[in-house]
Amino acid sequence: MDTPICDFVNKYIDSDFSRFHMPGHKGKEFIGCERQDITEIDGADVLSHADGIIKKSQENAAKLFGSGASFYSTEGSSQCIKTMLAAVFMDYEIRQEQKSSESTISSTKPFVLAARNVHKSMIDALALLDLSVEFMYPKDADSICVSMVTPDDVKSELEKKQKPMAVYITSPDYLGNTADIEGISKVCEECDIPLIVDNAHGAYQAFLDEKKYGTVHPIQSGAAICCDSAHKTLPVLTGGAYIHVSEKYRERLAPHIASYMTIFGSTSPSYLIMQSLDMCNRYLDGKFRAELADCIKRIENTKAVLAENNVSLMETEPLKIVIDTAAAGMEGDELADELRKYKIECEYADKYFVVLMITPQNDEKDFERLEKWASDTKDFRNKKGKLVPKKLVLSMAERVIGIREAVFSPYKKVRVSDACGRICASQTIACPPAIPIAVCGERIDENMMKIFKEYAIEYINVVDNSYI
Repeated sequence: MDTPICDFVNKYIDSDFSRFHMPGHKGKEFIGCERQDITEIDGADVLSHADGIIKKSQENAAKLFGSGASFYSTEGSSQCIKTMLAAVFMDYEIRQEQKSSESTISSTKPFVLAARNVHKSMIDALALLDLSVEFMYPKDADSICVSMVTPDDVKSELEKKQKPMAVYITSPDYLGNTADIEGISKVCEECDIPLIVDNAHGAYQAFLDEKKYGTVHPIQSGAAICCDSAHKTLPVLTGGAYIHVSEKYRERLAPHIASYMTIFGSTSPSYLIMQSLDMCNRYLDGKFRAELADCIKRIENTKAVLAENNVSLMETEPLKIVIDTAAAGMEGDELADELRKYKIECEYADKYFVVLMITPQNDEKDFERLEKWASDTKDFRNKKGKLVPKKLVLSMAERVIGIREAVFSPYKKVRVSDACGRICASQTIACPPAIPIAVCGERIDENMMKIFKEYAIEYINVVDNSYI
């Protein structure tokens, strides 16, 4: 597969032009990548209205992922999430306008129906767009990261009189749980409601062996639109991400994407990140499927070794190893420190879980270190008793004022111990996983305070009482 962005930049480097343009380093090496770091010079195209090399590269990505249209982000899925919600909102407004002469038009404020484990950028988007949200809460969960709603859960909500402008699902979640996107998308399709999926952790899913895993990627599973953080599971620089629009929704949503990406992003997108997305296309089109399959086999072998050495593992999507540290009688931070002694750095650790993210770019040495840690520390784990984990579950909260009103209201910073009964202003989160414990505009309750304390959050911004 061709790499039009990389080819252009390399040709420009070879041309030896004098750089009387940004960036200020002028291609001279400071950290080693400056020659490739350019801006929107003649021929380089413009991400916000691509019609040249960037457009061609994005079309290559769309072919690889099987989407109706794909768009690059150099500011991660955070930019994509805001853009997706804005595009779906615009589509909703257009459809409402078309219904204006009919009695079916809704007079209620548009809202999104979402599983509770949303990323903070989703709440940021609702604040900026002045939208509201109705949450679906998990029936059986032990972490704020988890909110695996089922098709029946969604169907039950959609049978209510008020219909949302969209359904929003995060899958996979931070602990590697994957929702039934195909089943949920069928429910949404029956109601003509678009399904938005935050697939930040699942860019690789489009390249899994379908005979073994079936159809997993949201776009292949019926979602209207989704985002993938390429940088999380593919060899792409940090910040590289995609928005994928399904073929069915291409005419309705794709025309709005680029303009909204500009609203929510910088006018100076990174050409280094775009080059890494461009080069990744060639890798995905070539040996990635085979390397992914080999990597998953190696992960499965390592999981077997860990289990033999009394390491308790959670069931996860293929590229994660999630350790249940409570079963080992340890807190996650303690186990993460133990792993560092073996030169292993984890993706995420909280009191009860440690998350390891793996890709084909992890080599044999990485797996051997993990297996050696498990073997060396087996006897220590056998002697420790299990911890009884506290269930950290986000429950239904009282909404006092709207999200936008709360975000832009006067606020005070108070101790969590003094926050019970106050109204959450801006979000205070642990990142990762960047899931709001209290959503802006909600009344802070005892359950939220317990979770804040578990995540060692001492202060929170609350709406100034004089404002209410």
